[in-house]
Amino acid sequence: MIICPYCAHACHLEEGQVGRCGVNQNIQNTLKTLVYGHPEALHVDPVEKKPLYHFLPGSLTLSLGTAGCNFVCDFCQNWQLSQVVPKTFARTLSPEAIVALAQEKGCASISYTYNEPTIFFPYAKDIGLCAREAGLKNIWVSNGFFSQETLRALPFFVDAANIDLKAFNPTTYKRLGGRLEVVCDNLIGLKDLGIWTEVTTLLIPSQNDSEEEVRALARFIATELGATTPWHVSAFFPTYKQTDLPPTSAQSLLRAKAIGHEEGLATIYLGNVGLDNPTHCLTCKALLIERDGFKSRILGLKEGKCLTCNRPLEGVFL
Repeated sequence: MIICPYCAHACHLEEGQVGRCGVNQNIQNTLKTLVYGHPEALHVDPVEKKPLYHFLPGSLTLSLGTAGCNFVCDFCQNWQLSQVVPKTFARTLSPEAIVALAQEKGCASISYTYNEPTIFFPYAKDIGLCAREAGLKNIWVSNGFFSQETLRALPFFVDAANIDLKAFNPTTYKRLGGRLEVVCDNLIGLKDLGIWTEVTTLLIPSQNDSEEEVRALARFIATELGATTPWHVSAFFPTYKQTDLPPTSAQSLLRAKAIGHEEGLATIYLGNVGLDNPTHCLTCKALLIERDGFKSRILGLKEGKCLTCNRPLEGVFL
């Protein structure tokens, strides 16, 4: 028997057994990642789509994901990837080939996204180390349910992260296949390790949008991660097994934003409803970054500082 070290499930695998993610298997007492070298999704995206608004705004990122996941979210927007593990793979690309493709497409970074990158950690790490040697950044888009061993390894190749804080209710996390305290601890861990981190919450009607829960979630971000941590509150649309709920209204998002500000958060962005998401200087209120959908236009920012009052904007900028 071996113990899978990548995510917080720490699956105990007998010979031939596959972990809960569906992609890590004990083969002759050696852990093999079945999706290594097999990206099922591969696209060039604006970095704002991850979403990251304070990390190299206006740049492109090569986004990749494999099959499988360590969660079982019934509202997953990428369920065709995350909840299915194919028996054959459409393509095979080495870490070096992924990096070469990112360079060819003019990308400043590589994003591990679409499904949970923790489950294909060996592939992501090898790509990430190769990318760093080539001068590219790496972005970890994750549900945050990774092991302490994985957390400690991330600074060696990861530059930024967006963590999906799906709810602030332990019962909800149990239903999705995880534990809230693990995600919270890993968010704090990323901050302590100096990895630039933004947080996303998909606001789902009647599931995680009560004032009490939104307030507790926002308070956690403000007090434990910092008031200037960007919080992306995104609208839910019916999909996968959650087709009986209505889409999230713009009013509900605006209400969550108001609650977040009341709890001390200074930087809140609203997604999936077509609302403007500019970035203003927190000191002089000058417009720093204008956004139209996923397109950013830097107006009042130079080398990460406000052109009007010289206040640094939290994040990573060219």
